[in-house]
Amino acid sequence: MSKFGKPINSSSTLLMISSIYNSLSKAEKKVADAVQSDPEYAVLATVTDLAEKAKVGETSVIRFCRKIGFRGYHEFKLSVAQDLVNVSTYIDEEIEEEDDWELIARKLTMNHTKLLDKTLDLIDMDTVSQAVEALAAANRVFVYGVGSSGITALDTHYRFMRIGLNVDVQRDIHILAMSAALVKAGDVVFGISTSGSTKDVVAATRMAKESGALIICLTSHARSPITTYADIVLLVPSKEMPFQGGALSTKIAQIHLIDILSTLLTLHMKDSAYAAIKKTADAVADKLY
Repeated sequence: MSKFGKPINSSSTLLMISSIYNSLSKAEKKVADAVQSDPEYAVLATVTDLAEKAKVGETSVIRFCRKIGFRGYHEFKLSVAQDLVNVSTYIDEEIEEEDDWELIARKLTMNHTKLLDKTLDLIDMDTVSQAVEALAAANRVFVYGVGSSGITALDTHYRFMRIGLNVDVQRDIHILAMSAALVKAGDVVFGISTSGSTKDVVAATRMAKESGALIICLTSHARSPITTYADIVLLVPSKEMPFQGGALSTKIAQIHLIDILSTLLTLHMKDSAYAAIKKTADAVADKLY
């Protein structure tokens, strides 16, 4: 299986479909639409039934199943059936104009809680383990991100610095390009792009890849341009529309994954990480009353 083609785990197939949707062919998107609109039907239907519902050929259904990492339709159906056990995870509380402020606050809290569950569903621990190993072994780590993803990049830089990584962060599009041109083998570039299609970040990761760096990307789209150059792809869920760039829900998912990653890094590096945490804590101790 490809690094982003295999199912993340047995309870995230519906999330995976959303993640790779933009990369599907026209016929495969029809199958995806049919599944997402009525997953219960997909579990009960034969491949012929689903093909007829989606108005495509049976081969398109099989190609769709293989595109998301399954050997065939039966294996795909079993995974979707497991998704449906936790179907409430995928239902968001919509905010209505007539909602009072307390209800709005409760709905937002519920949606963010569900998003954390979705993030956990989408995490592939084998991939996270690869990222931990790569970051711990890196000579230098460069974190790239612009716009809203640049804010996540700053937090990533802070967390990695606290545990002793030799880390730098770049958010200016010109410095991104210059930094990428100077990285070397043994360095790791950590590119953050929710869409996976931010031109300057993609171009910088491509240049860094050509310069010999190992590339880790954090994105919400498994088959977006940035993943073309990534050695390790970390996925988080996102429901951002084009006019919702920088949605807090996506930020929460990104920071949650960074928190998991930095915690595992701390445990992996142990002695050196704890020493760095103590040094950085001591360095700012006199800044407090």
